[in-house]
Amino acid sequence: MPGVGLIFWMTLVFSILLFLLKKFAWKPIMESLKEREQDISSSLAMAKQTKAEMKQLQADNEKLLVEARLERDAILIEAKATKDKIVNEAKDKAQSEADRIVESARVNIENEKRVALAEIKTQVAELAVDIAEKVLKAELSNKEKQSELVEKQLENLNFN
Repeated sequence: MPGVGLIFWMTLVFSILLFLLKKFAWKPIMESLKEREQDISSSLAMAKQTKAEMKQLQADNEKLLVEARLERDAILIEAKATKDKIVNEAKDKAQSEADRIVESARVNIENEKRVALAEIKTQVAELAVDIAEKVLKAELSNKEKQSELVEKQLENLNFN
């Protein structure tokens, strides 16, 4: 067992050490711990705030993404409508141009047909006159045939 003197001195040194720690070290250690606790609390609060801000930013980003998708869809729909309109206008224009060309060709063909028919009629008439002239010359070269032709023609005429 330790001696009483040793216990006394150990208690005295321990008490002095406690007094010195309380006087000089305990207060700064407690302040340091309080400061550390406040830093941790403020860091936690800042982390919560940052987390909330991140959630808000994420929600904003989601919203912007949705808006961008909607805008993209609207632009695509508008572009498709514009494309369809341009294609339809081009088709209509091409169809009307084709109709105009066909009508013009039909009119030209009709005109050329009329001209060709008129030329054919003229040529047929000329040929008929030439043939008739040759036939009449052959028929009328003889007096007997002339008289016969005149009588035949008079018979064909109906006098009312």
